Amino acid sequence: MNEAADAALDCDVLVVGGGINGAGIARDAAGRGMRVVLCEQDDLGAHTSSASSKLVHGGLRYLEHGEFGLVRKALAEREVLLCSAPHIMRPLRFVMPHDPARRPAWLVRAGLFLYDRLARRAFLPASRAIVLAGHPAGAPLKPAYARAFVYADGWVDDARLVLLNALDAHERGATVLTRTRCMALARGASHWSARVEGPEGSRMLRARCLVNAAGPWAAKLAQLATGAAPAQRLRLVKGSHIVLPRLFEHDHAYLFQHPDGRVVFAMPFEGAYTLVGTTDVEYGGDPGRAAITATETAYLCELANRYFRRQVGPADVVWSYAGVRPLLEDEAASASAATRDYLLARDTRGAPLLSVFGGKITTYRLLSEQAADWIGCRLGAARGAWTAHAVLPGGDLFGPTPDTRAVSGFGRWVAALQGHHPWLPAPLALRWARAYGSRVATLLSGAACLADLGPEIAPGLHAAELRYLLRHEWARCAEDVLWRRSKLGLHMGPEDAAAVRDWIAAELARTEGALPA
Repeated sequence: MNEAADAALDCDVLVVGGGINGAGIARDAAGRGMRVVLCEQDDLGAHTSSASSKLVHGGLRYLEHGEFGLVRKALAEREVLLCSAPHIMRPLRFVMPHDPARRPAWLVRAGLFLYDRLARRAFLPASRAIVLAGHPAGAPLKPAYARAFVYADGWVDDARLVLLNALDAHERGATVLTRTRCMALARGASHWSARVEGPEGSRMLRARCLVNAAGPWAAKLAQLATGAAPAQRLRLVKGSHIVLPRLFEHDHAYLFQHPDGRVVFAMPFEGAYTLVGTTDVEYGGDPGRAAITATETAYLCELANRYFRRQVGPADVVWSYAGVRPLLEDEAASASAATRDYLLARDTRGAPLLSVFGGKITTYRLLSEQAADWIGCRLGAARGAWTAHAVLPGGDLFGPTPDTRAVSGFGRWVAALQGHHPWLPAPLALRWARAYGSRVATLLSGAACLADLGPEIAPGLHAAELRYLLRHEWARCAEDVLWRRSKLGLHMGPEDAAAVRDWIAAELARTEGALPA
């Protein structure tokens, strides 16, 4: 391979993979002063990281599999994450109807007692038992369910979490290359040479350390880098979700127990909908083409029908999505029992290679911190960890550091935003506050009335927001905007989506596809 490299792309760390782990590592390393390039073959978070159950949680069900260390790690991270990005994350109460045929009440109580105490809680409430009769959570359920247990975890906009980590990395000096595939790698004693192909064609770069954060493609990239299959095997498991018209009015979510031993969540989603998932299916195909099957759809509908009064079927599904989770290969007999922990595989036979295997959204920050610790030591650039005490872009609602007031006071912050801009429609103000947090100020810069936001390209989507997404968030097509930067696609028809697609194409042609500044 040609050792010549574009000097502008010489870096300390090349991160391949723009999912949550890759974006998190790029952010942490850039914040420690390292020169970072993040390379993603598609859009940021386009695959596994935008196809999750959208939870920040310890993993209550993992206790049954003896994963106490993983649960403790995840529980300790919940409130750290919630305070770091209170605009895209929020606490969520879960209702677990008690089914004596599945698990005895004493076992559930014991599990929740442990769940409450494995890690410190600053503001999430402890679990408790409730009587469903007369409780809002009992109204949509079948009368056979008389008691339930309630516990707290968190919800996250997973795709925006990836985006905000990449944005923070970029603002700290990292180069972010989307729609850019790593085609070839050559290892030297002190550096890696890489050939990447993207919108600007083929180019070369050199890096002192390579981070393999390719998710379900991690084993393939490891082989490309070293010429041999990695010692750590991955278990690819597809998780699918369905979106149904809203099945309940309150703001709690449900955890349901299936007769096969699995658990499935039913959560409020986008105001008018209920999100139900996930499945666990062994997968052997192309991770980029994962899609829900009719069998999975029927499975999720069947479970919803087991608990809810209102019965649903495949015809009621308004949207579905599927993603492939790269789990660590272990001795678990079923996919649902496979560990959700992670492994950082360190290879120092030449220029350093760090491969990320496994993991889950809740532990991404800790994983990234551990990765950056190792990279800094290997490169002789060790600096202290910092992300536990920093907010993500837009999260500084009450100051530059994480603050519990931002979690409990988000509603007050939105009210203040509306007070300062009374001309901004309330639904739009709330959506922008949830998506952009304090970065709303950038969207509203120079605007004194609704007309100043430019034409409404689709319902609730103005030209000013689209320009922001193209200039600052790497959006390049309607799919990026309507299904990852937002979920507006759920609320729009084909004509609206076509209008967004045409506007973006015209704007990129006008600006010659300029990348974020």
